[in-house]
Amino acid sequence: MLIHPWDAPRADAEWQQWLAVRDFGTLVVNGLDGEPPYAQPLHFVYDAERGEVLTHLARPNPMWAALSAHPDVVLSVVDDYVYVPGPWQAEPDVPAEHGTPTSFYAAVQLRCRAHVVDDPTAKAALLNRQVGHFQPEGGTAEVAVGEVPFDRMLSGLRGVRLEVTGVRAKFKFGGRRTEEVQDSIAVRLAERAGPRDAAARAHMLRRRVG
Repeated sequence: MLIHPWDAPRADAEWQQWLAVRDFGTLVVNGLDGEPPYAQPLHFVYDAERGEVLTHLARPNPMWAALSAHPDVVLSVVDDYVYVPGPWQAEPDVPAEHGTPTSFYAAVQLRCRAHVVDDPTAKAALLNRQVGHFQPEGGTAEVAVGEVPFDRMLSGLRGVRLEVTGVRAKFKFGGRRTEEVQDSIAVRLAERAGPRDAAARAHMLRRRVG
């Protein structure tokens, strides 16, 4: 991921706060014997204090052999993405059709060392943490070894603990454009009011003053 200086996080707190409210991404693992990488969409729980990510996959998932051979992986999270038409980015002194179309987006890539969790008790604890994160209101029985209803399903899953070893983050929201162009884009995003337009607009204006 190319990160220009104007797209880089202002501080670690920027990407940390953004990631804290996101829990779906793509786990990327190197392929085996010249195969292309595996890319697995999944829900996860990010524990900032411990510097780790918790998730799980079905035991028949084809990426296990690759994960064992290549435990250094990347968890990629992308959100707040919008398409910005070319005319929106044109400076006032050039024809609108000379403006460059682009994408705005926020992205965090966590470089991790993967640790497979197969111990039934540890696996149950990991699954309960995930359910507790996504379903704090309860309503689902806890996973416990030897107890219904989920004990029989434990053998069909494997937990994964991703130890975070590095972070690359990017907030691409017109940071190189003049304030006049940014103001114009902000108006157009508000008028279009499409999915994620409000979030992209907020990023652009926040980063301009921050």
